[in-house]
Formats: sequence, structure tokens, C-alpha cells
Amino acid sequence: MRYDSEHKERTRQRVLTEAAAAIRAHGPDGIGVAALMSKAGLTHGGFYAHFKSKDDLIAQAIAQMFEESRQRFILKADDPDPAIALANYIDMYVSPRHRDAREHGCPLPSLSGDLARMPVKSRKRFTAGVAGLTQNIAKRLAELGKPHPERLAASMLAEMVGALALSRAIDDPAASDRILKTSRDALKARLAPGQE
Repeated sequence: MRYDSEHKERTRQRVLTEAAAAIRAHGPDGIGVAALMSKAGLTHGGFYAHFKSKDDLIAQAIAQMFEESRQRFILKADDPDPAIALANYIDMYVSPRHRDAREHGCPLPSLSGDLARMPVKSRKRFTAGVAGLTQNIAKRLAELGKPHPERLAASMLAEMVGALALSRAIDDPAASDRILKTSRDALKARLAPGQE
């Protein structure tokens, strides 16, 4: 049976969505092509109609994750007031809900430790994703009149990623919540005064 190009693209997107969730949850080395294709409702043999290799799938899934993160940023930072927009984004990012949604959250805390050992193509996609998120934040900081918005955006992103990663790693729920609250309050006080 022949399928149209839209069907092929929908199928590819379904596989990428499943791959992105699996990579966030188990890391790039923790996914198997056969299990992934089965979860997407496809046969293992259909994999190569969409991807050249597992490395190609991982690189494309990383790009997919960052596109999802970009869309979340746009949604959360949509307020015309940049201080409110940044506060909304900080509240979403440095939150228990984001901490607990590992399979659907930002790829930065999930993948940072794995990427140094990944192929160049995956690292390039990751680097481009980090740059895109940093630019989105810097744009709102520039609208606030903050000096050196790119440097401040990089610092903000690093603090948010670090807080989320630490909150996921420790086994004390109260301490995990404190890490998130402390970082969230400090970021909002520093970057969007009056919004903490």
C-alpha cells in the first residue's frame, strides 16, 4: 500500500515524539529501535524509511525536543510585559510539575550529562537548541533594558537547568521543593524585580 507524503511525515513525527520521551526518561543509550517502533505502533523494518540510523534518530529527536521547548517558551512568555513574561517562564520551568514531567520537559537537564559522549551531529543539535533558548530569553531581557542580555540569559538558563537537575536527583521531596522555590525566587528577584 502506498501512502502520501503527509502520512509519512505524521508517522515520522509519531516516532520522534516517542523517541524524545524515551530519550528524556532513559537517556540516548537507553532506547532500542525495535521497542521504540513498537511503542509508536510500527514495525522495526519501517525504521529505515524515516531515519538513516539510530544516531540520526537521536539527533532528530533532540531537535524535536528543543522545538517543543521553544513552543513552551513562546506560550509561557507571551505577555507583552517582559517582566511578567519572564516570571511566567521561570514559574513554569523551575516548578515541581516540570521536575516530575521528565519525559515531556526541557531536554537540557535530562541530556546534559550524556551529550559529551554522543556523536557530533547530536551535539550540534543540542548546541543549536541551547542557543535558541538563550536567544529567546535574551530578547525578553533586552526588552527589560537589562545590560548584557545574552550573558544574563545564559546565566539564567544555567541556573534553571541546574536547579531542575538537582531537584530531580535528590531523594528528599521537601529538599527538592526547597531547591526549586529558592532558585525560582532568586531568579525572579534578579531578573524580573517585583515579580517574585
